[in-house]
Amino acid sequence: MTEPTQPPKPSRRALGPGGPQVSAIGYGAMGLSGVYGAADDAESLRLLHRLLDLGVDFVDTADAYGDGHNERLIAGLLAERRQEVFLATKFGATADSGLGRPENVRRSIDASLGRLGTDHVDLYYLHRLDPDTPIEETVGAMAELVQAGKVRHLGLSEISARTLRRAHAVHPIAAVQQEYSLFTREPEAELLPAMRELGVALVAYSPLGRGVLTGAFREVSDVENLQVRQQRYPRFAEESLRHNIALVQPLRERAEELGLTSAQLALAWLLAQGDDIVPIPGSRRIGNVEANIVAATTQLDRRVVDELSQLFPADVAAGERYHPDGMARLDR
Repeated sequence: MTEPTQPPKPSRRALGPGGPQVSAIGYGAMGLSGVYGAADDAESLRLLHRLLDLGVDFVDTADAYGDGHNERLIAGLLAERRQEVFLATKFGATADSGLGRPENVRRSIDASLGRLGTDHVDLYYLHRLDPDTPIEETVGAMAELVQAGKVRHLGLSEISARTLRRAHAVHPIAAVQQEYSLFTREPEAELLPAMRELGVALVAYSPLGRGVLTGAFREVSDVENLQVRQQRYPRFAEESLRHNIALVQPLRERAEELGLTSAQLALAWLLAQGDDIVPIPGSRRIGNVEANIVAATTQLDRRVVDELSQLFPADVAAGERYHPDGMARLDR
């Protein structure tokens, strides 16, 4: 009896010059906590184990995902295979005042470590900038966690180039997590050049446009849990969603010509933007995860990369990334 074909293991990339090595494609675990539809914990754990078997070791979570559920779920993986996982988590996601204060930094890491059942986190992000606390104070407290051995590397999420420079002056920042895809090219203007100047990696979340770039949605009615998505993301408002679905048609056609899926081509384009970029797509389906890994072993011709860049210029997608309250939390 022949064994099932295994996709080739993804290559590895460094989070900054001389920084830690991680799989070129990571995994964003938010969807395992019911954000986009029901998820079964036992099946989710099987998926997480499968990730490691396939060579994907970079697992991303946050204390806000499922109000701690996501971290508790991942604890089941860590209990058996902690040494195989490069673990990233985040704190400070909500709009509550003072979440960037040193006392909350210390409180948050201890709570996350308790839920995760581990003594350290490999990469610890500030999820959203606290406008009431200078970034120097927040990063200073995060640096103390490195000294205490609770955290190995520091990260920030959704921050401006100016804030990154201020933070990096306090303690080296290994990575910035930012939305980046064919639909969202905002980082290219100011943030990515600053990151490259400082030697900071970009971890790209929502690299598939929250599912639209996969080409799986041909009609608005194809979108699972549409009302929940519409409550969070204006790009899923009906008129905007129709526009965005239509944008994917040439991507789908080009992918078919190359023997790829739309998702694989979108991820391969992102990886081609630089070896300092690590996308973290998420899916609740093992088959999708296996297919995504192929992108990390796909070398696109430069003409294809340029063609896609022209097809998807900045601001091509209809609708803001978040509703006004969410946009207000972004440090732009």
